[in-house]
Amino acid sequence: MKEPENKHEFLFEKLNYKILLLGIAVITLGFILMSGGGSEDPNVFNDAIFSFRRIRLAPTTVLIGFGITVYAIFKKPKK
Repeated sequence: MKEPENKHEFLFEKLNYKILLLGIAVITLGFILMSGGGSEDPNVFNDAIFSFRRIRLAPTTVLIGFGITVYAIFKKPKK
């Protein structure tokens, strides 16, 4: 009786994984942009948390990153 081959086959193609890693990098960049802006003293309010970077740019960057990862998952492989 012949043993079955243990051929490892990936779920996606190489391009899909590259796009997926790009999407994860964009999401990470968005969270890095969102960080900071706090105050050293908890009794002092700092308006820096309401900057354009933290309110508009960072969440948009994260959503774009999620869009890229969804595209990487749904992209059909070439046959």
